Amino acid sequence: MSTAPAAGTGPDTSPDASPGRRFEADLRSMTRINLRPIASPMPLGFFTVAIASVMTACLQLGVFDPADRTAVALCVLPAFVLQLLVSHLAFGARDVIAATLMGTFAGSWLAYALVMGTGVAGEARVLGVFNLAFLCFGALMVAVTRPKRALWLVLVVSLPRWAATGLSGLTGAEWLRYTAGGLGFLVAIVAMYAAFALMLEDMRSEEVLPIGRSGPAHTAVEGDLAVQLRDLERQAGVRRTL
Repeated sequence: MSTAPAAGTGPDTSPDASPGRRFEADLRSMTRINLRPIASPMPLGFFTVAIASVMTACLQLGVFDPADRTAVALCVLPAFVLQLLVSHLAFGARDVIAATLMGTFAGSWLAYALVMGTGVAGEARVLGVFNLAFLCFGALMVAVTRPKRALWLVLVVSLPRWAATGLSGLTGAEWLRYTAGGLGFLVAIVAMYAAFALMLEDMRSEEVLPIGRSGPAHTAVEGDLAVQLRDLERQAGVRRTL
């Protein structure tokens, strides 16, 4: 956003001006807000979720040996950078829900990679509590993401996985660990579908595979430019305070 007041609109410094008083011109009619179109970062975010979920699921299912934890952690670590980038771009695109979700995902992958990669004491219990805390976050996000059906569906299938992973870490139950691993592949499948569908939509400028948007999310895609700019003066980055 950039604002450029016209010349001669500064404070009144004439000799007749009352001392201690300033008169500012009304800048509303002279303000310009520039919007910059960007490519949707969401396919990158969802593909990252899918790939990282496959790697962690393979570890939980025993496809990888426990000694391979550090290698898995190193493979998952780039997910932190990629999803942090997606979150940054989503904030710039004025999508606080997607930005919050992807930013939190980024932090979770970093925490997982550091704990698993270093092999610190108590990693199972700590990650167990971490996943249960993430479960609470996901439940709150599910309540607000329903119009964005792709995000909502990825969260819905992630909730039971976070629950199983958390309880497995706290109880040490093998069946919970295997359940979490199987659910990890389900999360990967749903995330890959969402990524592919959104990428096709962005490339062809129309919905190719069903995504299921509704309400404000549907209006944002199908509405005209006037809908996109509605209440722009009260959005973050334009208004003075968050």
